[in-house]
Amino acid sequence: MRISKLFGKTQREIPAEADTISHQLLLRAGMIRQVAAGVYSYLPLAWRALKKIENIIRQEMDKAGGQELMLPALQPLELWQETG
Repeated sequence: MRISKLFGKTQREIPAEADTISHQLLLRAGMIRQVAAGVYSYLPLAWRALKKIENIIRQEMDKAGGQELMLPALQPLELWQETG
């Protein structure tokens, strides 16, 4: 896929709200976009990179006999109090 066809566009200038270098680079590269304070959307380029990393980790976990699971975003407080 050509970069010119991607949904997110690169930025020439450093965004004022970006404090760290990594944050600046992700915004300038068009990998993420801020939706609200502390809330970001992954744009197609970042999503592809995350999926590739996820697949590498999945393959290595399969080799090691690991198991994959998905936890809900909301969990009972008692569970965390019991386990510390």
